[in-house]
Amino acid sequence: MTLDTQTCVVTGASRGIGRGIAEEFGECGADVVVNYRSSEAAAHDVVDAIEDAGGRAIPVQADVADYDAVQAMAEEVRDVFGPIDVLVNNAGLTIDRTFKNMSHEDWQRVMDVNLGGVYNCTHSFFDDIVEAECGRLINISSVVGQQGNYGQSNYATTKSGLFGFTRTIALELARTGSTANCVAPGFVQTDMLDDVSDHVQEQILERIPLERFAEVDDITGIVRFVAGPESSYMTGQILAVNGGMEW
Repeated sequence: MTLDTQTCVVTGASRGIGRGIAEEFGECGADVVVNYRSSEAAAHDVVDAIEDAGGRAIPVQADVADYDAVQAMAEEVRDVFGPIDVLVNNAGLTIDRTFKNMSHEDWQRVMDVNLGGVYNCTHSFFDDIVEAECGRLINISSVVGQQGNYGQSNYATTKSGLFGFTRTIALELARTGSTANCVAPGFVQTDMLDDVSDHVQEQILERIPLERFAEVDDITGIVRFVAGPESSYMTGQILAVNGGMEW
């Protein structure tokens, strides 16, 4: 599957799922924008990996929660690659507390990044996606947005909110031929999962019919398909990639 001639922006691409998506796009021939907030060295490592494999990529620093910073990122991207074709809203964070113990700051910071960042990036690149021959908006949600999760009311709310956002933007894009879809991974072997205690990981595994956590590659292949021309008749969908966990 090729993404030749496509310019793809991946937010939060210095590690985890974002890094996997960026490298997958690079291998498929896309020009890749590796967005990061603070992990500059890691972002450059991703760019190096893409270039070593024969692709083209640039690192661009921007906190997605900062609208002005995202606007500046969009201008930098256009100066180098021109208008984009694909935006993957992957950047996100967790600040886990039971709701009783969750401060307003804990709540708001997750909202600002996980939902506000999606608004900022989508709004900044919206015209590019509308005008692209194969415009794609891909929002990375989570099974937690579908099921909820103890101690993650802020995170679950943001990831669930992406469903309504994706569906609405899909309707608004439809007349242009561009699409918006949402990929909702289950629990993936990343740094985020490493922070979960072994006891809790065992409890999660008991809920997964395939009896394993996802590898990053399990997610990136789905995102690559959604980014490509083969998905042109699919829009407004939530793709649950969770090992068979119930909705």
